[in-house]
Amino acid sequence: MTGGRAVVLGRTGRNFAAGMSGGIAYVLDLDPERVNGEMVEIEELTDEDRDFLTTTLTRHRDETGSTVAQSLLDAGEAGLARIGKVMPRDYKRVLTAQAEAEREGRDVNEAVMASAQS
Repeated sequence: MTGGRAVVLGRTGRNFAAGMSGGIAYVLDLDPERVNGEMVEIEELTDEDRDFLTTTLTRHRDETGSTVAQSLLDAGEAGLARIGKVMPRDYKRVLTAQAEAEREGRDVNEAVMASAQS
């Protein structure tokens, strides 16, 4: 995975996230023992993540009739708490540099390139 966001509602195999250089993975009932931690961290969900997940799960349920999505939505915060966030370290550094540059009115591309060199 090199960008974007993916929501995994099924089981993962061993070595999940090996080579994951970008993007964010949200994984139901994430087993840290199956995550290749070489390039990623497992993080707590933010309010933005919760909003994204609620919207995505609702759309998935509506379009597919997913009972898994429905049960997570029915459980509210407890359902979302079952989802782990997998974030590549380098990708997070780029996102942070981008957000800081935007906030400070600096050139985003320069800030991102500088973050890649650190």
